[in-house]
This record gives sequence, C-alpha cells and structure tokens, in this order.
Amino acid sequence: MSSLFSVALSVAVIAAFALSIGGTYLLVKRKERKQGLLMLLCAAVFFVNVLIWTLPTPG
Repeated sequence: MSSLFSVALSVAVIAAFALSIGGTYLLVKRKERKQGLLMLLCAAVFFVNVLIWTLPTPG
C-alpha cells in the first residue's frame, strides 16, 4: 500500500467519525433531523468506501 493511499484512508475514516458524531449531535441535541440524517448517511458512505478499498482482491 502506498503512503498516499494510507493517508487517504485515514482521512476518510476520521471524516466518517466526525460526521457520525456531528450527525448524532444534530439529531439528539439540536433536533435538526434533515441535516443530521444527511451527515449520518455521508458517514455511512465513507465507511463503505473504506471497506471496499481495503477488501482483498480475488486472484
């Protein structure tokens, strides 16, 4: 794995955690449902992308 790829994965995971925390905060504390759900959806997309990028390839 190249170092740039590792940095990109790290940034994506950190961003996903930040989006998860922010989305949860918006849903629970500020009662902003639309923005909170969109942030949680974006975090889920980031997590799935990282999982796809790190899966071993067959062959």
